[in-house]
Amino acid sequence: MFELVFARDAGDELERLERSPRHAGLVKQIKKTLGFLQTNPRHPSLQTHVFHSLQHPYQPREKVFEAYVQQHTPSAYRVFWCYGPQKGQITVIAMTPHP
Repeated sequence: MFELVFARDAGDELERLERSPRHAGLVKQIKKTLGFLQTNPRHPSLQTHVFHSLQHPYQPREKVFEAYVQQHTPSAYRVFWCYGPQKGQITVIAMTPHP
């Protein structure tokens, strides 16, 4: 099991969504995604794949990944993450709606 570490922007976004009753369903979906990410980053429902447009915050030559929070939804949310900074940790870089 991985320990989740949140980049400032990702943590701020989750807190913002948690404060809004309107986003309760989305928060539930995000937390489910984070749970899968923590236990198995390759869980099939995450559809995890390399994302090339973000730089790894700790090791620029390493990969950043994208995982799906929602599917078949306009502006579906995605979680962008990477391994590190320590062994056994995953850093959530950002949580954003898909453009």
